[in-house]
Amino acid sequence: MEYIYAALLLHQLGREVNEANLTKVVRAAGAEVDEIKVKALLSALKNVNIDEIIRNATTMPAAVAMTPTSIGAPAAEAKKAEEERKEEKREEALEGLAALFG
Repeated sequence: MEYIYAALLLHQLGREVNEANLTKVVRAAGAEVDEIKVKALLSALKNVNIDEIIRNATTMPAAVAMTPTSIGAPAAEAKKAEEERKEEKREEALEGLAALFG
């Protein structure tokens, strides 16, 4: 994660995101540098427009009004969503098994 943060910091400061700069930033943060991770990140970022990614990133709502009815609602919605994800996973697993046996 520190490599991604370093790349974002360099980008924000207008510096080139390259091997030398990433290595300097990660070392300055007190972490040991893994050259493989640096090269892998640079390879992954080769054709990526960081500004566009940041612009399209999902943001958290600034504030939610906390009324007595809304306090329990997010927890209930999260639980329902989690149950739906588990059910979807079960269905996918069953479909995969069915495909094995024709």
